[in-house]
Amino acid sequence: MFARPLFSATIRQAARPIARPVVCSRPKPFLTAFQQRFLSDQTRKAIEKAVSSAPVVLFMKGTPETPQCGFSRASIQILGLQGVDPNKFAAFNVLEDEELRSGIKEFSDWPTIPQLYIDKEFVGGCDILVSMHQDGSLAKMLEEKGVLAPLDGTSEAKQ
Repeated sequence: MFARPLFSATIRQAARPIARPVVCSRPKPFLTAFQQRFLSDQTRKAIEKAVSSAPVVLFMKGTPETPQCGFSRASIQILGLQGVDPNKFAAFNVLEDEELRSGIKEFSDWPTIPQLYIDKEFVGGCDILVSMHQDGSLAKMLEEKGVLAPLDGTSEAKQ
């Protein structure tokens, strides 16, 4: 009962045109400037610390053992197929912290989760991982960064 008047008022408010003065010849995107106000210094530092915590970092819904969405599950499976060393991997469950969940989207300027970072560099979401996995560029990147699990002692013993 209470939702109807509030919802109607919200729709009316959203339908009203917003007058924005032109300040410069090259306007900045409104949403980005608006969102940046919400990422506190504390959250930004926490995300930077998380991104630096391991060479391969995945922000996901759920945990690697129990992903809570299909995209997170697919991302974990791809990293497993690629042979990422578990000792060089960290995952952060964005469902445990709403500030992290919204902050990571702003931090990377990427609207979806999961998000993969390799050597503190944002790589992309699940769609990017799938594409890179299929064309072989993910395997090449992971090998170049030295984040793959060592093979059995057989290959190293022969050298």
